[in-house]
Amino acid sequence: MGHRTSIYFDEAIHQALRMKAAVAGASVSDLVNEAVKVSLAEDAEDFAAFDARASEPALSFESVVAELQLRGKL
Repeated sequence: MGHRTSIYFDEAIHQALRMKAAVAGASVSDLVNEAVKVSLAEDAEDFAAFDARASEPALSFESVVAELQLRGKL
């Protein structure tokens, strides 16, 4: 078991979670834990991608827009 906390959901979201939990044979807590794990895993992937590209030169937004204009894309 883990730590206990209170989370306040919009009524419609809570109802949808309860229905999904019933269909899945899981608890609302199980669904929320899984969703948080997925979100954190996506963050970890993003951080890894940022680290892998850390040595690339930074481009300003203005230079990217200017380059698109030069190429006739805008």
